[in-house]
Amino acid sequence: MIKTVKSVDLKGKRVIMRVDFNVPMKDGVVQDDTRITAALPTIKYILEQGAASLTLMSHLGDPSKDTKKAKEKAEKSGAAFDEEAYIKGKHRMKPVAAYLENKLGKPVVFAGEDSSGDGCYGKKAFIESQPNGSVIMLENTRFHKEETAKETADLDKLAGELATYGDVFVNDAFGTAHRDHASTASIAKFVPVSVAGFLMEKEIAYLEPVVTNPQKPLVAIIGGAKVSSKIAVLESLLKNSSALVIGGGMAYTFLKAQGYQVGKSLVEDDQIDTAKKVLDAANVAGVQIVLPLDHVAATAFDATAVPVPVDGQDLPENMMGLDVGPKTLAKYKEVLETAKTIVWNGPVGVFEFDAFAKGTEEVAKLVAQATGKGVITVVGGGDSVAAVNKFGLAGKMSHVSTGGGASLELLEGKKLPGIEVCREK
Repeated sequence: MIKTVKSVDLKGKRVIMRVDFNVPMKDGVVQDDTRITAALPTIKYILEQGAASLTLMSHLGDPSKDTKKAKEKAEKSGAAFDEEAYIKGKHRMKPVAAYLENKLGKPVVFAGEDSSGDGCYGKKAFIESQPNGSVIMLENTRFHKEETAKETADLDKLAGELATYGDVFVNDAFGTAHRDHASTASIAKFVPVSVAGFLMEKEIAYLEPVVTNPQKPLVAIIGGAKVSSKIAVLESLLKNSSALVIGGGMAYTFLKAQGYQVGKSLVEDDQIDTAKKVLDAANVAGVQIVLPLDHVAATAFDATAVPVPVDGQDLPENMMGLDVGPKTLAKYKEVLETAKTIVWNGPVGVFEFDAFAKGTEEVAKLVAQATGKGVITVVGGGDSVAAVNKFGLAGKMSHVSTGGGASLELLEGKKLPGIEVCREK
């Protein structure tokens, strides 16, 4: 049982809240505010309940890794590299705080530039000096190596400091719930009360039942490039599914495992045996496996490649499958019409290339139509979310997850550290 923000009295309390404001930035400007908007209901609720202060914390990119790559690139080209300017332009939370202030219609105080320095340490006095009901944004948590440390003592050093900023810890960062980091999980050891925000609560409410107790029949659509990245979710969903629709690049590993000719299509030869095991397990469990019956192919992986329809499961030697054809889409429609729950993780074609986007667009339309008929539809995974947004259908799904890796791990049946700390003890 998850404890939520509604289960605690917040009046007069200092609240420290983990959000996922890891948003795309360009020249210090927020490019996509989906994750910021998703956190607003919890933020507004906490303020309405009369919290003494609300301190927000998030990471933004991976400063250490990104800076190292940018520096190496500059050195290779002989260009000058200003490390401080790079970090401030891409990784600082100050522009995110300003953006949130505009969305919230209330001042958001950035705590990265007071006298205690530009990190997350030593902010207690600054936070407590703010007027009652203030919203404070900490600097990027990943500016500190302790945030992502492997050693418990290092994690606890930052977590213990962050815990001094609140009486209640609210985790609303589903996108990082699979990370056992200082600000997502370790902090809960040092704060009297830890609860989930509304976004976290909604994600769990839709995703967990898919694995534990779905409304049946359950049809899972699993796509993407590689079998190796989706094997755990395939094995997990086999337990409750009536059908598994396998699409995208990974479908060609399965087709090759069945003896079909796949031409130049993406294939993981080291996963052929794994694919055979999944097919055998599905056969034993009575789960229908739906693979492409025809294809839209090309001679090269290129946005300008000429699409060639291939009628049948075998592909010519010089061709690679980049999308599914009309026979496959007809089969998808037939299978999806039997479902009471649909979970979709991963595109069925290279939807980023317009010439090979039809399959994924049609799947999005079929899932949206199912939602309209009362079917529970859950879209999880970064590429699937990007697809439903591209086709303007996100609002027609029961739930579109904000977490890529987190939603995948939850569908795999794993326990997520950021969720476990919010459970009733």
